[in-house]
Amino acid sequence: MIEAIEKKDSYLSHFARLEERLAGNRQPWVHRIRKAAMAQFAELGFPTTRHEEWRFTNVAPLTKIPFQPVADDELDGVTAESLKQFTFGGLDCIRLVFVNGRFSGELSSIRPLHNGMKVKSFAAALDSDRERVEPYLARHAGYQDHAFVALNTAFVEDGAFVYVPPGKVVEHPLHLLFVSTSLDEPTVSHPRNLIVVGDNSQITIVESYVGLDGGLYFTNAVTEIIAAQNAVIDHCKLQQESGEAFHIAALAVHQDRGSNFTSHSISLGGAFVRNDVNARLDAEGVECTLNGLYIASGQQLVDNHTAIDHAKPHCSSHEVYKGVLDGKSKGVFNGKIIVRPDAQKTDAKQTNKNLLLSADAVIDTKPQLQIYADDVKCTHGATVGQLDKDAIFYLRSRGIGQEDARNMLTYAFANDILSRIKIDEVRTQLDAALLSWLPKGQEMKEALC
Repeated sequence: MIEAIEKKDSYLSHFARLEERLAGNRQPWVHRIRKAAMAQFAELGFPTTRHEEWRFTNVAPLTKIPFQPVADDELDGVTAESLKQFTFGGLDCIRLVFVNGRFSGELSSIRPLHNGMKVKSFAAALDSDRERVEPYLARHAGYQDHAFVALNTAFVEDGAFVYVPPGKVVEHPLHLLFVSTSLDEPTVSHPRNLIVVGDNSQITIVESYVGLDGGLYFTNAVTEIIAAQNAVIDHCKLQQESGEAFHIAALAVHQDRGSNFTSHSISLGGAFVRNDVNARLDAEGVECTLNGLYIASGQQLVDNHTAIDHAKPHCSSHEVYKGVLDGKSKGVFNGKIIVRPDAQKTDAKQTNKNLLLSADAVIDTKPQLQIYADDVKCTHGATVGQLDKDAIFYLRSRGIGQEDARNMLTYAFANDILSRIKIDEVRTQLDAALLSWLPKGQEMKEALC
């Protein structure tokens, strides 16, 4: 307990230095939010396994590492050439690049924007777009009961700000690329993203977190998405951090009448990963789809917590999360569907399927329904198993080797999620990443072709 308090105090010291550096920046309203969030973090402290939402995930390894904020002069060394492996084959898009949590204008690609659309760094938006930021910042990603959201909010400085005015269909995808590099000491960054999509507007967003050259670091990210009436948002979050990295992220979505939100959460990297996705369906006629794939091996830990809050009637949600675990890795899935008393005519489906490739791999899965209305259709379920021996036998009887048969079945299981991603270039790159993860996966594909 004493050590945990000392680690909490180190973040309090970092915050004091941040306040000193930002003194006089003419943003008193942001200062109030930061200060309130830091006070809440000081009260909450780091969660332990005694907290129900963290029962299967022990953050003690993270608290023992003295992560340091990244200085402004430690952003060099990343080039456009080094980022090609993360840009989906030159996908034609609007791209914002952040290095160790700080916006890089040189590496970004922002085409001329019209009709009031705004795509810029969050730091710039705090200065120039208070009227667009203040109504939403920290309103939906609540920090009152989530220590890491509180920590992110306390250190809010940079990230992406996106505003799509009413009636605008954004033709090109928006790619938010967060790159972490290896520095001399373990570092922490707190990216903060705010995306506001107006009435009858449409946008596709890809949010990537990658490690450029390995190393030990901590990414603590928060994204808030507001979907106004009849807005359509297709969101894809890709996590490909380094093998030593800690990655904790929260996505909070607020949906208005008739809006449609689809999310694909893909976790491939990181040593310690926690994804929280919370969607509130706050008006009639809302549709929400959450898809997820987590692949882990070695000693990796990947924890996915989701909550879909049906607050109003005549809404539907569909959720499918799949996990592939090998070695001594551990997966956690905690999916919650809440149906409020007034949310009659709710249609909600939730599925979690897990494939264990090793006898030492572990999954803790907990699908949940909290229903307070009586005229609803809600289903949930979870499966945990190994590869089907009959299916392997069938493939082997057709002349396919044991390893290739296992690879084909694993690939088909995981590709069910990847195939739902609409952007061809993103889907192709993730397909290649999946094949490279499988033993001789590329050889298998070439043989089948």
